[in-house]
Amino acid sequence: MSAPDLITTIGMEVHLHLATRTKMFCPCEVRYDAPPNSCVCPVCLGMPGVLPVMNGRAVELAVRMAIGLGCTIPAFAKWDRKHYYYPDLPKNYQISEYDEPLGLGGHLDVELDGETFRVGITRVHLEEDAGKLMHAEDGSNVSVVDLNRTGTPLLEVVSEPDIQSAAQARAYGEALRQLAVYLGVGHCNMQLGQMRFEPNISLKIGDGPDGSGGQPRYTPITEIKNLNSFRSVERACAFEIARHRDEFAADPAGYTLENQGKSTRGWNDDRGVSFLMRSKEEAHDYRYFPEPDLVPFVPAPEWVDKIRADMPETPSQKRYKLVTTYRLSPYEVDVLVSDPDLSDFSEEVLRNAQDSSTAAGLIMTEGLRFVNERDKPISKLFKPGDVAAVSDMIFSGEISRSVAPHVFVQLVETGKSAADIVRDENLAQTSDEGELERVVDEVIRENPGPAQDFAEGKDKAVGRLIGMAKQKTGGKANPNVVREILIRKLRG
Repeated sequence: MSAPDLITTIGMEVHLHLATRTKMFCPCEVRYDAPPNSCVCPVCLGMPGVLPVMNGRAVELAVRMAIGLGCTIPAFAKWDRKHYYYPDLPKNYQISEYDEPLGLGGHLDVELDGETFRVGITRVHLEEDAGKLMHAEDGSNVSVVDLNRTGTPLLEVVSEPDIQSAAQARAYGEALRQLAVYLGVGHCNMQLGQMRFEPNISLKIGDGPDGSGGQPRYTPITEIKNLNSFRSVERACAFEIARHRDEFAADPAGYTLENQGKSTRGWNDDRGVSFLMRSKEEAHDYRYFPEPDLVPFVPAPEWVDKIRADMPETPSQKRYKLVTTYRLSPYEVDVLVSDPDLSDFSEEVLRNAQDSSTAAGLIMTEGLRFVNERDKPISKLFKPGDVAAVSDMIFSGEISRSVAPHVFVQLVETGKSAADIVRDENLAQTSDEGELERVVDEVIRENPGPAQDFAEGKDKAVGRLIGMAKQKTGGKANPNVVREILIRKLRG
C-alpha cells in the first residue's frame, strides 16, 4: 500500500501589544525606551493587597480588532487567572480570558502569489503581558529580568488550523499585522517585542487511520514559541514540516498525536533549527479560575455599534477601492496599501492626478526613495497636491520624466511648490514645433546613417535620433513632438 499523503495543518497564536498609553490594570506608562524596572508599581509587581483596574481603551481596541476580523462580540466575557510560575511573572498568575473571550469566530482573507486563501479565527481575547528575561551570553548562566513590560495590554488572536504551508504562515502574519496597524490597534514593531507569533504545526495523515477513510490521524502538535519576525515564522514552519515528515517516515505507527501528544519547542534562528522545551501544557495545568477582583465584560450593544461605525478602512477595502476606481495593477496596489500613511497619501494624489498610472509610478519610485532615505512617513515629506502636479506635468508633456528626481529633491529641500520649481529652474520641455523642426533638420543633416536606417524601416534608429535632439536642447525637447516631426520628414 502506498504511503499516505501528509497534509500540513498550521494554526497560529499571535500576541500583539495594544496601542495604549498605560498598562492593562494599572496607571504605569507603556514605554519601550525606559530604564529597566522603572515603569512599575505595586499592582503590576503583584504586591499583596493591590487591586487591578481595567483599562477601557485596551478593551475598545481589542473589540475593534475583533470586529475587523469579523468576529462575534458576545454579550458577556469574563476575566480568568491563568496560573504558572516564571521569573518574569511577579504574581505567579496571568490575568487572561479563558472560556468566555470578547471575540469569537471570524476570518481573515490573505493574498499570496495572486490567489486568496481564508484563515478562520477561533477567538480573540485580552490578557496582560509578562516581563522580559535577558540571559548572559558569556556562559555564566546568569539571567536578569526587566519588569517594565509586565502588565502591558496584550491581544491574542487564535486561528483555526487552516494554514497549509510555511509561505502561507508568513503571509497570514503579515496580513494580520497590516490589519492591526490600519485599525490603529497596535504599532506591531517586532523589534520592540510588540508582536509575537506562535505557530502550532502538525501533519494530517491521509484521510483516516489506514489512509482509506474514517477519522483522520495527525502527527504530534508542536508549538513554536515567541517568533518575532516574518522570516523566522516561515523558516521555523518549514523546518518543523520537514522534521514531522522525517519523524513519521521513520516511525509511521508511533509518531502520532495519539501516542505522543503535544510539545512546546523553541527556535534557534542562527542555526535554523527548533529544540524541545517541554511537553505542551493543557488547560488544567494552568488551574484556571474566574478572576475575583475584576467584573465581567458586558458590552452595551450601542457601544459596540459605535466602534463598528467609527472603524477605519481595512487594507482589503482600500485595495478594492484602488483597483476599481483607479485601475491600478495588483503590484501597484500591494505597494501603495502596504502602509496606512502611504495608502491615504496615495489616494489623495490619485484623486487629483490626471493619470493614475503616472501618479502611482512617481509615488513608488521618487516618493518611496525619500521615505527610505529619510525614515519618515511620506505625508511628512511631500504634499499630495505637489506630487499630483508633477504627475500631471509629466503626463501632459510639460516636463520630462527624467527631471522628476530633481523636482522631488527640491520639494523636500526648498518647500517650494512643484509649479514654482519648474518655472524658477526653467525645467519645462520644449514643444514648440518650429523650434524643434529646426533641431530635427540639424540632427538629420549631421547623422545621415541613422536617418537613412529609420527611413528604410529600422524603427529602433528613431530612439537614437530623438536622443540626439534632446542633447541639442539640453534635455528639454519633448520626445513625442520630436518623434512626430522625424516620422513626417523621413517617411513623407
